[in-house]
Amino acid sequence: MTTHRPWRRTLLPLLAVIALLVGACSTAGSDGDAGATSDGPAPAAAQDEASGDTNGESAREGDLDSAFAVDSVEGGPLETQPGAAPRPGSDIERAAVISVGTVSLSSKDVADARFDVQKVTDRFRGQITDEDTRTDDDGKIDTSRMVLRIPSEDFQHAMDELEQVASLENSTITSEDVTTQVINNRVRIRAQKASIARIQALLARAQNIGDIIRIEGQLSRRQANLTSLERQQAYLSDQTSMSTITVHLERTPEKAPPKKESKDQAGFVAGLDAGWDTLKTLGTGLATASGALLPFLVVGLVLALPFWLLVLPALRRRRPADAAPVEG
Repeated sequence: MTTHRPWRRTLLPLLAVIALLVGACSTAGSDGDAGATSDGPAPAAAQDEASGDTNGESAREGDLDSAFAVDSVEGGPLETQPGAAPRPGSDIERAAVISVGTVSLSSKDVADARFDVQKVTDRFRGQITDEDTRTDDDGKIDTSRMVLRIPSEDFQHAMDELEQVASLENSTITSEDVTTQVINNRVRIRAQKASIARIQALLARAQNIGDIIRIEGQLSRRQANLTSLERQQAYLSDQTSMSTITVHLERTPEKAPPKKESKDQAGFVAGLDAGWDTLKTLGTGLATASGALLPFLVVGLVLALPFWLLVLPALRRRRPADAAPVEG
């Protein structure tokens, strides 16, 4: 027995009509969009590029401002966490420490001690960067001040050997950990170089004088900051790789002869010593007085000699004549 289904005959033509209507609507929409594109106004981006109006300039200025703002943040001061140890494989895997030492020595022969200091410096592959040596009136070295630069890994060994060169008077050591500062500087240098590269790329794409002037000003400022950071890094690298030791050498003062201690003594020997000392003192006084009077005696003799030779004989001849009696 055959079952007739009349709804199938009605549904199939209806679906075909719906499909035709949907296809017609899609074709009409596409044609309308194409007509609007060809006949309607151009997009805003195309108009800005063609006419160069203020909207395009504002967009470019906004791009420059945002780029400068990003570069300013990246080029600004960066702070690492205080006390954080550097990770393995990072820029610095060991602590960066600036070590400074001072050694004061005294020696009877400063020239010999100075030569020993030079030998210690050569042994540790160091160098003497400054020296001030002074001599006395006889030409002997009296004092010497020497500034040594020693590799940091040999700093403590060099200090120990220098303290043995002569008699140690004083020794001091100061150390400063600058690991955080070195890491911070290196990160800032890397960021500053990346910032300069982006500014140079913006300068290559600049189209008008205003943008060029602004970009060149930013570029000059960042290059100056980079130069300052590189100088700081060079100083830190020098101070952490080579330690500074200042050596003071001075001649040991000569010892004065010991004074004899006075002891109270009594007896014949003590009296004899006292009398002998008194006699020596009296003899010294008489000799001093005789020496002082001798010139006067010589002058007196010279003046009395004519009187003795001429006047005195004449007086003797007159005395007998005066003593003769007068005759009446």
